[in-house]
Amino acid sequence: MEDFSRSNGCNIINTGVIATPQGTWVVNTGPSFLYGQQQRQAVTQLLSPHKAGAVQQVLNLNLHPDYFFGNQAWRDVPTRALAGAIQGMQAEGGAYADNAYTLCGDWMKGTESTPAKEAIAPGRFKLGTHDIELWRSHGHTADDLVLIDHSSGVVFAGGLVFTERVPTVPHAKLDAWLGALDALEAKLKPLKIKALVPSHGPVRADMQGLHQTRDYLRWLHQLLQDSAKAGLDLSEVIALPVPTRFARWGAIDTEYPRNVISLYPAYERAALVR
Repeated sequence: MEDFSRSNGCNIINTGVIATPQGTWVVNTGPSFLYGQQQRQAVTQLLSPHKAGAVQQVLNLNLHPDYFFGNQAWRDVPTRALAGAIQGMQAEGGAYADNAYTLCGDWMKGTESTPAKEAIAPGRFKLGTHDIELWRSHGHTADDLVLIDHSSGVVFAGGLVFTERVPTVPHAKLDAWLGALDALEAKLKPLKIKALVPSHGPVRADMQGLHQTRDYLRWLHQLLQDSAKAGLDLSEVIALPVPTRFARWGAIDTEYPRNVISLYPAYERAALVR
């Protein structure tokens, strides 16, 4: 739930694995080569006692660096993402790496931006007895991938969902994101959820994270719109009080100001046009 820092090794992303006797999928690879190496070691130790098959593919759910910087440790395994996400990784990976080295220090030693190699199409797939759906959406980024395991009730929601943590918005379109959350909720209603895995924050057996994210985005949109109409400047908006229900969330002191800095200029321009 924290922000990137040396103290946490920049380990703030939820990653996962679906292991079956017929094969294994890895979901997201973390913020660094070191994380990817440790992840691979943990997955290898998991497979044998559970009689799981070899790793067939690694999936990166969007273009942000903590989703794919560990790919470097999986070079001999197919690494896949949506086509738009791969384009974003290729375009922005160098800048991500520069920023990550500044924020994370030695935890990033030896890390190179390693975008997913192959584009994957959304659809329904069988992994052993698991009925898995890869669902494409957008809003958090231009190409957001959600993995839904209809057999187990596990959902990897990627960047669309944050739980008890302020969402990140550098590539966000709030209207599209809110629409994506409504569509995802409708899609998941028939499913008995055992684990909804957000981008950041606790894993829960319900849709609380989805509801929290939608609540925050609606509030943020209204705040920015009203502030622009009132003629407030950027520093004044950042200084406005945050509702109690969000005030104790992870990264509130760092991510909320970035939200405003990233999004507010567009609201100011829209207010001027009117």
